[in-house]
Amino acid sequence: MRWFTKLPPVLTFELSRFEFNQSLGQPEKIHNKLEFPQIIYMDRYMYKSKELIRSKRECIRKLKEEIKVLQQKLERYVKYGSGPARFPLPDMLKYVIEFASTKPASESSTSQSDHMTSALSSAHCPVSDLASKESTSKESPSQDVEGTFSSEDSLPKSKAMNKPLTSPRSSMETPLWPAPRTVTEDEINFVKTCLQRWRSEIEQDIQDLKNCIASTTQTIEQMYYDPLLRQVPYRLHAVLVHEGQANAGHYWAYIYNQPRQVWLKYNDISVTESSWEELERDSYGGLRNVSAYCLMYINDKLPHFSAEAAPVESDQMLGEVDSLSVELKHYIQEDNWRFEQEVEEWEEEQSCKIPQMESSGSSVPQDFSTSPEPSAASSHGVRCLSSEHAVIAKEQTAQAIANTAHAYERGGVEAALSELQEVKPEKPMPPETNPAGQTEQPPKAGDAESAAQPDSEASEVDIPSVGRILVRADAHGYDEEVMLSPAMQGVILAIAKARQTFDRDGSEAGLIKAFHEEYSRLYQLAKETPTAHSDPRLQHVLVYFFQNEAPKRVVERTLLEQFADKNLSYDERSISIMKVAQAKLQEIGPDDMNMEEYKKWHEDYSLFRKVSVYLLTGLELYQKGKYQEALSYLVYAYQSNAALLTKGPRRGVKESVIALYRRKCLLELNAKAASLFETNDDHSVTEGINVMNELIIPCIHLIINNDISKDDLHAIEIMRNHWCSYLGQDIAENLQLCLGEFLPRLLDPSAEIIVLKEPPTIRPNSPYDLCSRFAAVMESIQGVSAVTVK
Repeated sequence: MRWFTKLPPVLTFELSRFEFNQSLGQPEKIHNKLEFPQIIYMDRYMYKSKELIRSKRECIRKLKEEIKVLQQKLERYVKYGSGPARFPLPDMLKYVIEFASTKPASESSTSQSDHMTSALSSAHCPVSDLASKESTSKESPSQDVEGTFSSEDSLPKSKAMNKPLTSPRSSMETPLWPAPRTVTEDEINFVKTCLQRWRSEIEQDIQDLKNCIASTTQTIEQMYYDPLLRQVPYRLHAVLVHEGQANAGHYWAYIYNQPRQVWLKYNDISVTESSWEELERDSYGGLRNVSAYCLMYINDKLPHFSAEAAPVESDQMLGEVDSLSVELKHYIQEDNWRFEQEVEEWEEEQSCKIPQMESSGSSVPQDFSTSPEPSAASSHGVRCLSSEHAVIAKEQTAQAIANTAHAYERGGVEAALSELQEVKPEKPMPPETNPAGQTEQPPKAGDAESAAQPDSEASEVDIPSVGRILVRADAHGYDEEVMLSPAMQGVILAIAKARQTFDRDGSEAGLIKAFHEEYSRLYQLAKETPTAHSDPRLQHVLVYFFQNEAPKRVVERTLLEQFADKNLSYDERSISIMKVAQAKLQEIGPDDMNMEEYKKWHEDYSLFRKVSVYLLTGLELYQKGKYQEALSYLVYAYQSNAALLTKGPRRGVKESVIALYRRKCLLELNAKAASLFETNDDHSVTEGINVMNELIIPCIHLIINNDISKDDLHAIEIMRNHWCSYLGQDIAENLQLCLGEFLPRLLDPSAEIIVLKEPPTIRPNSPYDLCSRFAAVMESIQGVSAVTVK
C-alpha cells in the first residue's frame, strides 16, 4: 500500500473514456455513468493518517462481511422454495390466504346449475349407481375411515367421495377461480389466523434485515466522515467535457469562478454562466454521448488568487514587512517595483518573437523598431529627447540585487546600503559607427579624452542629437541600444551642459545642474500646445506626469533614476554623476516616498502607451481595409482607455477618435456579413454568421453596457434594422434558422456575458518612433493616402 506524504495544489484525474474494440479493430468511447463529488478529502490517502485508515478499513471489511451474511438471510425469504422457481415467502402466504378465502365450488355453482343437474341426472343415474356400487365394494375400508371423521350422513358423503373417482366434472361445474371444494367456517378462520400471523412475522423479519443492511451500509459510508479525516479538502475547479465518439467530437470546459461563486462554461469563444445541474448532465455520462474525461481539483485551503483575496494577502505581507528595519523595508519596496518593471520589459522583448504585421502596400514598408536608423536622424533633425521608462530599470535591477546581496553578506545592512562598488565590464566595446547627422556641436574629443583614464582604451561612438563621445573599453554595463535611445540622449546632453559645473564644483553639483537642465526641458515640453498630429505625452513619461499633475516626489525620483542608469559609465564624468544619483536614490526612505503610488503612476503610463499602440494599429488596419483585425484593436483600446479617463481627462487618449473608427468598422463588417448571408452559399453564410457572433454582437453589447453616445446608438439601430428587414422577406429555410439563432442575441444583450479577448501582442515602439507613427497616422486619416511610416 502506497501513501502520499505531500500533495500538489492541483489534482488532475484523467477518466478512461476510451477502449479498443478487438473485434472491430478500432477505439470506442465508454459512455458509462460516473458520478464525482464537488469536494474530495485526501486525508485517507495521506501517510500521517495511515494507522487510522488501516483500522477503519478493517472495520469496513468486517461490516461488509456482516452485510453479506444479512443479504444471504434476506435472500432465503425473498426467494423461497426448493424447486427451480422461487418466490417471496410473504407473497406465497398471501396467495394461500386468498385461496382459502375464496368460496367453495359446491356453493358457488349450486344456484347456477340446479335445473341442469335435474335434467342430466336421469341420463347418468344408472352409470352413477353402478359406479357407486363398485366403488362401495372396492373401497369400503377407506369409506369406514372417512365415515369416522365425517359429521355428515353416510350416503351424501359416499356420493361426494365417489364423484371424482367415477367421472371428471363437466366444464359447467369448474369454478372461475381456484377454490377449495368444501371448507367449514372454523377451518377458514383457523387457516387465515395462522397464515396472517406468520406473514406479519415474516414481513417484520424481512424489514429488520433490510434496516440492518441499510444501517450497516450507512455506517460504512460515514466511516471517513471523521473530522480528523476532513483536513485536506480539494474542491472541484474544472471539468473537461467531450461530446462525440472516439474518432471525432467537440470539447468544452466548465470552470468554477471563485469570486462570483458560479460555474462558467467555456465553449470555443463563448463564455456563459452555467450551473451544477448542467455540469452533471453533461459530465456524468450514461444518457448520451457526452461525458467528462478530465477533472481538476484544487486545494480548498490554499488562498484563491482573486481580486477579493488580494487585499488580504497584501495586508499579511505588509504585516511581515513592518517587522523589518526601516532600511530593509525601503529596500524591499524599491526592489519589488524594479522587479515588476523588469518583468514587464521582458514580456515586451518576448513579444518581438511574434511575427510583425504584414507591411504596407506602398513601396516603403513600416518600421516598428525601437531604435531609429541613422538616415532617419538626418531627415528628421533634432529628435525628441524622451524616455523609455521601462528600459531604465531593466539592467539595473539585476546588478543592484547582486551587489547588495554580496555587500550584505560581508558587512550587514550598513554595507548593503552604502555599497557603490564598480563591476567588471559585461560586454565588449561596441564598434565604431559613422555619424549620420548632427544638429548640435559634439563635445570636443580632447575634453572626453581628458576625462578618460590614461591607460584605458577608448572607442568613439556617435549618439544622434548629441554627437560623438568616447566610450571606455572597460565601461561597466554599456549597452549601445540603450545609449541610442532618445531617453539617454536627453540625459547625455544634460550632463554635457553641466560639464563646467562638474569641473568647478564636483560631481554632486554636476548632477544638480544636469538634473535641472533635463527637468526644465521636459517641463517646457509638457506646456507646449498639442496639435492634431502630435501628442507630447508619447515622448516622455515625465511629460505625462506633468500634464496630469503627478506628485513632485514621483516626478523627481523618476528623473533621478535616469541619471542613475549604469549605461552612463562611458567616461569618468558620467560615472561620477551616476554614482551620486545612485547614492541619492539609496537615501530616499519609506517616509519620503510612497512606492505604491509611484508604481501606480508608472503603470498608468504603460497602459496609456499600450492604448496608443492599439489605436494606431487599429487605424492602420482600417485604412488597409482589414476591418476585422482593426475592430479587435479599437475595441480593446476603447475599453482600456475608458479605465484611464476615469482618473482624469489627460490620463488617456481622445475617446471620440476611437469611437468614430470603431463605428466605421462595425458598419463595414455588418455590411460584409449581410452580403455573405444573402448569397445563400453554406460557406459564405457560415462566414457571415461567424463575423456577427464573434465580433459585431460582442462589440455591440460592450458599447451598450457603457455610456452609449447618440452616434453609437444610431449605428447600432442601423445594423439591427438591416437584419430585422429579412424577417419580412421570403428567404430560404436554412437562412431563417440562422437568423433565428443570432437575431435574439443582437436585439437583447442582457443575457450575454462578454469576455473581451486582448488582440495579438505588439511590441511598443520607442517614444520617438511612436511619436512619428502617431503623426503619420493622424495626418493620413484626414486624407486619402494609405499609412506609410518610415
